[in-house]
Amino acid sequence: MKIRIRAIRQTVYEDLMAQYENPISHPCDVQVGQEWISVDGQYPEGLCPSAWSSMQEFVEALSRGEGNFFDGWMKNPLSAMISCNDGFRPLSFYIEVVEE
Repeated sequence: MKIRIRAIRQTVYEDLMAQYENPISHPCDVQVGQEWISVDGQYPEGLCPSAWSSMQEFVEALSRGEGNFFDGWMKNPLSAMISCNDGFRPLSFYIEVVEE
């Protein structure tokens, strides 16, 4: 089964970065609008490994035909909205079944 992973929004918390983060020059390569396809729950090449660790469980479940997470959380029961674990500049990813 194919699952599309799409980066749809990024939030940046400048105040938290100024207060807690050591300056880094290259935090993330993912751009809003980028898409990846996971086949049978496998890691799609080019996706941030840290973002993958946040969504892997959901992608694998969708690839097995499971869904309806948290009793109707999503309008599309074969989808999920997951954010990466960067607390300073989290990216939201929409994941959905695109082929059964």
